[in-house]
Amino acid sequence: MSETTVDRGTRRVAVGIVTSDKMNKTRRVEIPRLVKHPRYGKYIKRRTVCYTHDEANESRTGDTVEIMETRPMSKKKTWRLVKVVKKAPEQVTTVEIPPEAKQGS
Repeated sequence: MSETTVDRGTRRVAVGIVTSDKMNKTRRVEIPRLVKHPRYGKYIKRRTVCYTHDEANESRTGDTVEIMETRPMSKKKTWRLVKVVKKAPEQVTTVEIPPEAKQGS
């Protein structure tokens, strides 16, 4: 009974921000980076968009997450969520009641 292990290589790990959580078990994660312009030398913001598998639907828009490259799960989804690094602050929505509605009741 010898146990053999298959070396599957190192998987890329990245940290990004969730920009969309409207799909079930799928998140859109943006990984920002700075690139130096070849001629002018100014640094330009660029981003990489990754569709990530979130089995438990635990991340929300604005969360900072760690993702890992994995086998293709669909046409665009080749990353999976490892952990939520930082939760986004909860957004409190306030509803203003017009003065006419207050006096009429």
